[in-house]
Order: sequence, then C-alpha cells, then structure tokens
Amino acid sequence: MIVYQSTKAKFLTDVHSKDIEEVILAAYKERTGSKVAPAEIKSWKASLTEVAKVLYPDEIPGDCGVAIEYGIPQTSKRIDFLLSGLTKDRKDELIIIELKQWDKVKKTSKDAIVKTRFAGGETETSHPSYQAWSYASLLSSFNEAVYQTNVGLRPCAYLHNYTDDGVLTDRFYGEYIDRAPVFLKGEGEREKLRQFILGHVRYGDSGKLLYRIENGRIRPSKGLVQSLSGMLRGKSEFVLIDDQKVVYETALAVAASAEPNKKQVIIIEGGPGTGKSVVAINLLVDLTARDHLAKYVTKNAAPRKVFESVLTGTYKKTEISNLFAGSGEFTATRKNTFDTLIVDEAHRLNEKSGLYGNLGDNQIKELIHSAKCAIFFLDEDQRVTFKDIGEAGEIEKIAAAAGAAVTRLELASQFRCSGSDGYLAWLDGVLQIRETANTQLDPSEFDFQVFDSPEKLRRVIVEKNKAANRARMVAGYCWDWKSKKTPAAFDVTIPDFGFSMRWNLEKDAGLWIVAPDSVSEIGCIHTCQGLEVDYIGVVVGPDLIVRDGKVLTVPEKRSKQDQSIKGYKKLLEANPVAAKEKADRIIKNTYRTLMTRGMKGCYVFFTDPETAAYFRGRVESVKQSMMLKVAEDSTPYP
Repeated sequence: MIVYQSTKAKFLTDVHSKDIEEVILAAYKERTGSKVAPAEIKSWKASLTEVAKVLYPDEIPGDCGVAIEYGIPQTSKRIDFLLSGLTKDRKDELIIIELKQWDKVKKTSKDAIVKTRFAGGETETSHPSYQAWSYASLLSSFNEAVYQTNVGLRPCAYLHNYTDDGVLTDRFYGEYIDRAPVFLKGEGEREKLRQFILGHVRYGDSGKLLYRIENGRIRPSKGLVQSLSGMLRGKSEFVLIDDQKVVYETALAVAASAEPNKKQVIIIEGGPGTGKSVVAINLLVDLTARDHLAKYVTKNAAPRKVFESVLTGTYKKTEISNLFAGSGEFTATRKNTFDTLIVDEAHRLNEKSGLYGNLGDNQIKELIHSAKCAIFFLDEDQRVTFKDIGEAGEIEKIAAAAGAAVTRLELASQFRCSGSDGYLAWLDGVLQIRETANTQLDPSEFDFQVFDSPEKLRRVIVEKNKAANRARMVAGYCWDWKSKKTPAAFDVTIPDFGFSMRWNLEKDAGLWIVAPDSVSEIGCIHTCQGLEVDYIGVVVGPDLIVRDGKVLTVPEKRSKQDQSIKGYKKLLEANPVAAKEKADRIIKNTYRTLMTRGMKGCYVFFTDPETAAYFRGRVESVKQSMMLKVAEDSTPYP
C-alpha cells in the first residue's frame, strides 16, 4: 500500500504551496484509518522538505513517479520515499530513500549495528544503509512487479541533519554502504544524492512503475520450513530486518563472550510472526559455522519433526540429531557441555521431564546448567498448558541462582498475518486478553472471516491448500480422540452441520502441517505451535463463548483427554480464583495462538452463535456474501 503517490512536479507543488505533512497525514488517514504520532508528522515535514531540495533542479524529470510511505507486503515495514523512472536505456528503475533525522551515532562492534539516541534514550539499531538495502530486498522478494520484470532497485539513505564525523561512514560498515550509499548534511552531500539519482533515472515514467508495484501480485511468502535446508548450507534465505538484525547480532556477541565461569543467558521476547524461529535457526547456523557446539531445542516435538523431515536426504541422520533436541534431554547433562543452547518456544518449557513427568528437576535450570550460553525465545501469551513455566521472570531467577548474566531483548517487527500489527492488537482486544485501541478490524489489514458453517470453512481451506499445501484446519481440544482406538470413528463432530473430521495425531503426528494429505485431518495446538501456514481455519469449541459482550471460558467443555488443563480441578478445590484465572488465560492463549498461525488469512467457525455474532460485529465491512459465494462455488468435500 502506498500512502501518497504522485509525480515529482506535483510533489514539489505540495511541498512549496501546501503543508506537505498535512497532505501526507490526510492520505494516511484515508488509506489506513489510523492515527499518527506527532513526532512522525514533524519528521515528514522536515525530511520531505529536504528531499524536495534534492529533486528541485529540472535535470530530474518532472514526470518521475514519487511514492511516500510504501507498506512492504507481508510485513509491518514502510519505505519512506520512492522515486521511479527510466534509465538512459529506457529500463525501469526505482530509487529507495531511507530518511533519518539523526545527527549523531556511535559505532559498535556488531555487524551493521550503530547506536543512536531516540525519545526513549540511546539504543542500538541497524545502520541506515543496511536498513535501506534490507527493505529493497524485501520489496524484491514479495512484489512480482519488481521480481519478474527485473526492475533496477537502487537503495540509499539520506541523513540531512548529520554532519560527517567519520562514524556513520566508517569502513566497518562499508559492505552495506557499498550496497546502499549514505548521504549526509550539506549542499555537497545534497548534490551527491542528486547525482546518484541522475545516474539511474534519466527519464520520467509518469509513475507507471509505482502503479504496477501498488497493484502487483504479492509473491507467496517464504516459510521457514521450506527454507531450512538452504539456511543450514549457508544460503541467506531471509534478510533480517531492523530489530531482528539487532537481536541476532547481540545474541552472537553475547554467546561468543560466554565462558564456563561467565555463563550467559539471553531472553528474547516476541509475539507471533516476529521471526523468533528465523532468528533462532540463523543463530544455530552461524554459531555452528564458528565451531560452537550448539543445539536447537524445543519442548514441542512438532517443529523438530518437521525440520528433521525436510532435512532427511540432504543430511545424515546423525548430523540432524546433533542439531535438534527436546527440552527434556538434559536431565543428566554435565555442566557446560554445550557452548550454546538455542531454546525456541521457551514458554512451553516444563518443570519435570519424561513421559510420566518423573524425570529431572526443572527444564529451565537444566538448560542453563548444560551450556555456557542459553538463549530463550518466548512469548508468554502462548503458554497453553498448566505445566508451562516459561516466563521471563522465572528464567531470570534461575539464571541468577546459577550466577549467569542475563540479557533481555525484544522482537517486534511483524511478518505473519500479512504483517498486520493491527490484527494482533485487535485479537488481544477481542479475546479480552488485554485492552487495546484496536476495537474494530479493517479487513484490508488481514483476511479474517467468520464462517456460518464448519463445512463451508473446510471447503475453502481445501481449496486454498491446492496452491502450495499451506492451508490447514485446527480446533480447540473440545472433542475426544476416538479414532485413536477406533480408526473409522470421527473425532471433531458437529451434527447440526453434518460436519465430522478426525484428529491428526495418529497418522501424521508431528508432520501433520507438511504431510500432503493431512488437510483432510484437523490439528490442535500441539501440532501447529511454532509453525505456520498461509491460511488457517479455526473451529472454536464451546470452551470459549461470549455472553453480553464478555468473553468467557468454560474449562469443563474441554475434552477429558486434554492434558493442557490437567490439575485444574485440584487447584479449583484449593484456590478457585487462581484456578479460574489460570484456565481462562490458557484457553484464550490457545485460540490466540491458533488464530495467528496463518500468514495470509484466518477463517473461523464458532460453535456458539452468540460468539460468532460478537466476532463478526468487531470486523468492519465484512463481505460475508463474497465469502459464502467462495464456499458455495467450491467442490463439495468428499
């Protein structure tokens, strides 16, 4: 999405004859319906006025296309300024300008990382040249108008308040400055940027390239599973963006400094789709390449099984087993056996290990004991069982007891749910997990639909799955697993709609999310947590209902076979308030997690009509008729 689009000539008119920041603000509100912080409005005025000075000479054609605030597809990132035109050979060219108002930075020892002052204080962030280059890479990856027609992408950074002091332009950052030149304060620098533009754009295109980009087809998103083999061979499958890059470089530096008598613990918090697993696997690859003895650890078996399956045939079984481990495998490990343990989905860690929960002392304690450096990736809002103990505070307490230094980091950039931060905030609000400002969901942000029939939902998921085997059905664990003993039996049955499906757990087990035929089975939280698909279809059972606008959870409606809330009845007798609060959070967290597995869309059926009406009422302009037509036109499910 482009907030403001015009030609150079019109842009200059808007700068000189109008208040450009008000023009952009009006366009932003019209396109997004969202508010803008005063600081950002001020930055538009200051930076765009400086860009106008660069573009003012007639040498730069007046009919070059100009775009401001371009939202990169499938992410929450925006490119500040785009200029489109043609080379002297009449080929499409796109200038990408990352604008900064910084006036001072400090050099760090980390690749592509600088330190500068923001409103909240001095902070590490990516070098502007790295940022511009990484955004260009994202644009190339996601937009077919760029990818398929070989558009020339020319990223650069413009820091119009920064007087060169040799820090930002230090050759330590040379690799990225070569990819995306940086231009600073002063007429001489302004002229250099002008010549950079003229070196690539000689003729205008009346914004035709920008129109193609704005309306271009979005390429399928790369999934971690599909990219894993290449990553382990050293191929750069994902460009780390902004906070991902800072977290990654910081974790590398901390892990390198760890010693037997100087243990390190890193806690990395991030919500769904912020790239926790991508950063984790990149750390595994890089640390292993540096001869660190490192392992990727998860409590949940599903991600490990999926990763192992895609590597089989490329790597030996022993090589694969040396890379991945379950969180319960360290009960008897000697102190500091590993250089680094990378613990993904750490919110799912348990106290005890073993099939019967009778081994070990505490998984967090054992992981910290077993490695010089333990890196915990977690999202406390994805704790989904009574046994989950993975909280940042608990990890800090155990780390302190072990004499380990603790580093806390955060991932915020959104790369799932079409990059919609708004959807995630809306979901937290609509589930009443926490109050947010996002009371209504704009369907243009993310494809969320409420279905009036589970059968229609299934038809659409089956149809979506034909494209790339990346659509699945999941449900809350409100139905017994009958098919485990009686294979012909159905598990998730909703008689009023003639709907019946089998749980996935027997046939495909942890490989359900990638098994070709498993779209015919329905998954649960245990086989999809830590993984993603393009489209997720969610059946919300009677354990979550809405009455008079209040979201209620009903633990008694969970299947008696469900181990997630085991201990609820015992706690209910001892402390009813604590029991209900804990069960309430687990059930809400479960559905929050299920509803954030889709990169492109989430389709939901509620077994309770009042709940369906509540969710439907919290979505703006839902085109139910279109949704129903898709379902009705689909081939009936066999």
